Amino acid sequence: MSAKPVRGTQSAIAQMGWVFARPSLTALEVAWRWLIGVPLLLVCWDQARKILAVLPPDATGLDKLNLQDPWVSSVRLVDAWDLYRPYVVHVLAWLAPTAAVAWVIVSGLGRNLVLKRLEPRVPFRPAAMIGLQAAWLVVLGLTCWAWYRSISWAAVTHIGTGAEPDLVGYTMWAIFLTLGFFTLWALVNWPVTIAPMLVLLENRSAFSALGEAFRLNRTFASKLVEINLVMGIVKLALLVLAMVFSSVLIPFSDEIGAGALHLEWVIVSLFYFFASDYFHVVRLKGFVEFWRTFRGTAKLSS
Repeated sequence: MSAKPVRGTQSAIAQMGWVFARPSLTALEVAWRWLIGVPLLLVCWDQARKILAVLPPDATGLDKLNLQDPWVSSVRLVDAWDLYRPYVVHVLAWLAPTAAVAWVIVSGLGRNLVLKRLEPRVPFRPAAMIGLQAAWLVVLGLTCWAWYRSISWAAVTHIGTGAEPDLVGYTMWAIFLTLGFFTLWALVNWPVTIAPMLVLLENRSAFSALGEAFRLNRTFASKLVEINLVMGIVKLALLVLAMVFSSVLIPFSDEIGAGALHLEWVIVSLFYFFASDYFHVVRLKGFVEFWRTFRGTAKLSS
C-alpha cells in the first residue's frame, strides 16, 4: 500500500476534532492516569508533611528567604537542600520503585483499554502492554537522570563555587537544558510509544514489537517524530497558558483573599491535567492513523 502524502501537523488538527467529539476517550485516559496519580500525590504530600515535622523550615533557614535578595536566598536554598536531602532520599528509596511498579501496571491496563476504545478490533493483552510500559518508563528515567545531572552541573559551576552566585548564568543554562531535554525526549521516545500499538494492531509479542519499532520505514518514523514534536510544543504551550492563568488574580490578592487564589490555582491545575490527557489521546489517534496509512489495515487482527 502506497503511503499518502500527509503532514503530521495537518493530521493532528483533524485528530483533535475527532477526539474532541468522543469525550469518553479522554475520560478513560483521565481515569487511569488519575487512578495512579492522585494516590501518589497524596502519599508525596503525607511524606512531605512528615519531613517538615522533623525538620521545620525555620530550622533550615527557609523561613528567612527574601525574594528581594535572590543571591542570598539561593545560597540558603542550597544549604536547606543539603539538610533535607537525606530525608528525601530515604523516602524515594521505597517510594520510587513502588510508584514505578504501580504506574507500569495501571498504565499498561489503561493504555490497552484506550487503544481498544480507539480500535475495537484490537485484543486485550495486558501482560505485553505492561512490559512495554516498563520499557517506556526506563527510557523516561534515563532521560530524567541525564537532565538532573546536567542541571546539577549548572548549579555546581554557577552557584556552588563559593563565590557570589551567578543566578543569571544558572537560569540561562537551566532553561536551555530543560528545553533541550524536553525536545530530546520527544525525539527519542516514539519507538517505545509505538511499540504497544504494534503489539495490538499487528498481534506481535512485546519483544517483536519493540524490535520492529526501530525498523520502521523512514517516512513512517519521521511522521511519528513529527507528531511527537507537535504534541510536545502543545504541552509547553499548555504549561505557559496555565502559568499565565495562575497569575491573573495575584495583583488583586489583597482584595479577594487567599481563598480565591487557591481556588484559581485548583481550577487552572485541573484544566492543565485534563487538557494534557486529551492531547495524549490525540497523539495515540494520530499514531494509529499513521499506522493505517503506512502499514495498512490488513495486519489488524480480527
